[in-house]
Amino acid sequence: MQRKAYVPGTAVLLAALLAGCTGGSGGADTPTDPKPGDAGATTPAAQPGKYRTLPEACAAVSHDSLDSLLPGIKQITDQEQRDTAYEGEATLTYDTDRRVGCGWKVESTDATDHLHVDFERVVSYDNSISDDTRAQDIYAAKEAAADLPEPVGSATASATGSPSPSPSGSGSSGSEAPTPSSSASTPGSGGATASAGTSGTPADLQPRELGSMGDQAFLDDKLNSASSTTQQRTVTVVFRTSNVIVTVEYAEQPTASTGTPDSKEMQDKARNLAQKLVDRFND
Repeated sequence: MQRKAYVPGTAVLLAALLAGCTGGSGGADTPTDPKPGDAGATTPAAQPGKYRTLPEACAAVSHDSLDSLLPGIKQITDQEQRDTAYEGEATLTYDTDRRVGCGWKVESTDATDHLHVDFERVVSYDNSISDDTRAQDIYAAKEAAADLPEPVGSATASATGSPSPSPSGSGSSGSEAPTPSSSASTPGSGGATASAGTSGTPADLQPRELGSMGDQAFLDDKLNSASSTTQQRTVTVVFRTSNVIVTVEYAEQPTASTGTPDSKEMQDKARNLAQKLVDRFND
């Protein structure tokens, strides 16, 4: 029987094809299959903030709210002047997507009232830090600058939690125990009142954190001498919602030298306005 001839060229061609397929598949895996820790691996960018724009500040406060905070508006008889008073004066800013504000000043027969609102939209330019995280840092700095007093409850707990006298009743612990006890039993005493500088101010009117407004909030209340005969009270509410920080500053200076602005009334008005602004962002 005659054998078929062996063709060397065919074998060479098959070997070349097989080598090409094997080399191609190995090369394709290299750029698309980075190993953990490779220099080519990238870290996902931090999330952007919830808010990309800000409201128009002078239009953010309703006429009803302005009537409550600035009672002198209703006493303006000239309609044109009253409309101007409602409009307020916009704060000069260079980037209205990042910061806007508005202020009002109105005189009445009893006092001069000031209101200012400020909106700041925080943007982090660091891909590893989110807008919300950066806003938290800025808010924390504002609260630290306000130097809020220690809550009365915390001061009392700290006092009553001091070391108990030794069983023998002697030693340094026994001699120090009565001191915080007597201090805690005195209304209005403790670190909170001392820090606030308003002796006898009820605990619920002290400068404090507000736990149910936005993501974070605090209230400050200061009574200062506006002149040699009058005092001005300024109530400030600052809150953060996502990557926006809002400041409401409400001040009143009585006309009469014997008048003192009422702390509770002013705090209630400032908090009510701040809550309305929170609701506006949540709509």
